[in-house]
Parts: sequence; structure tokens; C-alpha cells
Amino acid sequence: MTEPESITAETPEATGFRSVDEQLTLTLGAAVRPRPVRVAISESQGLLCAEEVVAEHALPGFDQAAVDGYAVRSVDVRTAGQDPVQLPVVGEIQAGSRQPRRLQPGQAVRVATGAPLPTLADAVVPAAFTDGHQAKVTVQRAVPSAGYVRRTGEDVQIGDVAVRSGDTIGAAQVGLLAAVGRSKVLVYPRPRVSIISVGDELVDVDRTPTVGQVYDVNSYALAAAARDAGAEVSRVGIVPLDPKRLRETVEGRLLMSEVVVVAGGAGGTTGEEVHAALSDLGSIDLHRVAMHPGSAQGFGRLGPDSVPTFLIPANPMSALVVFEVMIRPLIRAARGTRNPHRRIVDARLLSPVASTEGRKGYLRGQLLRDESNGEYLVQPLGTSGAHLLASLAEANCLINIDEHLTEVAAGEQVKVTFLAQRA
Repeated sequence: MTEPESITAETPEATGFRSVDEQLTLTLGAAVRPRPVRVAISESQGLLCAEEVVAEHALPGFDQAAVDGYAVRSVDVRTAGQDPVQLPVVGEIQAGSRQPRRLQPGQAVRVATGAPLPTLADAVVPAAFTDGHQAKVTVQRAVPSAGYVRRTGEDVQIGDVAVRSGDTIGAAQVGLLAAVGRSKVLVYPRPRVSIISVGDELVDVDRTPTVGQVYDVNSYALAAAARDAGAEVSRVGIVPLDPKRLRETVEGRLLMSEVVVVAGGAGGTTGEEVHAALSDLGSIDLHRVAMHPGSAQGFGRLGPDSVPTFLIPANPMSALVVFEVMIRPLIRAARGTRNPHRRIVDARLLSPVASTEGRKGYLRGQLLRDESNGEYLVQPLGTSGAHLLASLAEANCLINIDEHLTEVAAGEQVKVTFLAQRA
């Protein structure tokens, strides 16, 4: 095994800013899908199927009544549309019955929905088409052969693929797995993501901060964002800026994570100390990214398994934007999602916005729809400061401003990224 490379920092003055697209290519290339595991179908919802589930039994497994009514030979009721037809009722079959029954010509058997059809019966007359009598039923409407019958294999034939590899397992897929007799299924588990907040100034939310202290916002907010992206999340919480303790904590999380996120590990003196503490765990690229907020960030692959590791700003607003732009797509890719990116639409600005030259802007906004013509409209929120976390809570989108623009007037078209829809 080769020794891990040390962390090397490159200043923007020496190399310039890396574009968002270049950074995304770098990070997405590190996405690793967890190994498939077999789970009970009750545990599979929301996961990606990792096998072709082939039906070993037909669905339905036998000809059955689709409605409550009378099992008949269709030929015996073919004239019921002109003249009512009377048939003797020679029995009754309930759903779940295992007793075989044979229908003779000119007879009817009362059946419940889901009941197996008697031999020779090829149709069911709904009760609403009859007088409902128990001993001798009068049929008032004809039914065709196979009418109101669920045929054997009508839904799934033996050998059909019931659930395909790569399909997201939802309620319908769980139901189909149960219907074809599968109690377990091979799935790709959710990628494990560890969230760490670094800083001596941080206190947890159950304590009262004193002068110079602030609540740990990042570990809670980023854990929620990772969970929303489909990850299995470990919120490690606060780690003091002690090099030995920080290194030990990160090293431990590398053994049980597909992604590690260190908030407060990029930019300023704290960022430099974090880089130094992790220097012998692997290589982290500290190239600044041409975006705002959140240009100061680091990305690398640490530990013997080359686990993707992000160092992101301490500012909660910047941290969440970096997560949305860089980390969420990697989590989605690790899950096997075909398109790891959120939906982007064109929208017309309702107010002017300003952006930083040379950096792609991600500004908070509220996306609306003009009911008269279906056009998307977007109202910028809190664009005057990257620290305004409350404005992100009100936002349902990010307004994307190109690097070469410093101002965009009201009425202009912009690209807008949908954020999670509110319930």
C-alpha cells in the first residue's frame, strides 16, 4: 500500500479560481456507490434495486373474479341483452376458497371479488346486472368471455421482470415484490455521511452561549440537508480545534462513511489548522472555487478507502450553498441516481440583483408561477449578505448568476435551481 499524499494548498493568486463545473467534475468523479445488501422488502422503500427481480409465479396465480357477482359461461348469457336469462345458482365461492368446483352448462355460481372461478366458467356477471337472487338468478345484461375476470398472469407472467435493477423502490414496487412472493430484495444502501463541526467558539443548542460563543448550526443544518439528499447521516457534532483530536475523529469516521463533511474547515486561520491536522490522512485540493457564497472550500479523498472529504466554510449560509452545489450531487450520484442534479428552469426576475464579478452567484429566491401564462417568476431574497440564513429558510430556489455578470435588471431571464418542495 502506498503512503497517502500530504495536503497541499494552492493560492488563488498563483493558480486562479477553479470553475464550478470543473470542481463538480472533480467531486462527482469520486462518488462511490455502497455495496448492495439484501434487506426485507419492508425496509427497501426509497432505495435503489440492485437486482433484476424475475417473477417465479404468475400474477394473478389463477383466474379470479374481478367483482362480486355470478360466475357463468358467457355463451349461456349471450342473449341477456334482449331477454333476461334465468340460471340456477348451484353454490357460492368466497375469496380464499381452496375447494375446486365445476360449473355445468346453464348454471351460475355466486362469487366474491378475488374468488377463484369454477371450472368451465369464463366470465363473471356483476351483481348489479342481475336481480341478486340466491337460488335462481335473473341476468339482465350479457357479458363477453373474460368479462370481469382477472386472468392468470394478466399482470405478471412467469419469467417477467417485476422490478428492474436501478429502479427506485416505492410503494408500488414494494407491493409488486410482495405480490410475486419476495420477502427480501437486493438494494443499494444509502451512502453514509458524517457531519463534523470544527471550532472552539461553538456550543451545542442545549447550552447557553457566553460572550464569543455561538450555537453549532452547521452540524444540524448539514445533517438535515444530507438526509434530504438520501443519505444515512451521522451528526458527529462539535470537535474542538485540537489537531490530535480532530485527526482522530476524522480518521474514525473515514472507516464508516462514504462521505465526510467538515464544516469550519475552509478559509482563515481555522482552515489552515484543519488542513495541517489532516495532512497525513490523504490529499485535499484547496483550490478556491469561482462561486459565491462559499468560494473557500477543500475537497479530497482521505484514508485507505479514499473517502470523499469536504472542507467547507464555517458560515452556515455559505456551508449550505456549498453543500447544495457540490455535496448533494455527489450523494445523489453515490445512490445511483441517474441525474444527480436538481431541476433548473428559466424565470423572470421581479427585482434586480447584484453579483460578484468572476464568480458564479447562487442567490436565494422565491420561485412563483404566473397563472395567466405559466411563466416562472423569481423574487430575490436577502441578496445583500451571505450570512443571512433566515432568507434561505424562506427560499425555494437558488438564482444562478453567470460569472461574467455583476448586475441583472428586473425583468431579465435567469436560470433558477429548484430546492426541496415544502410539504
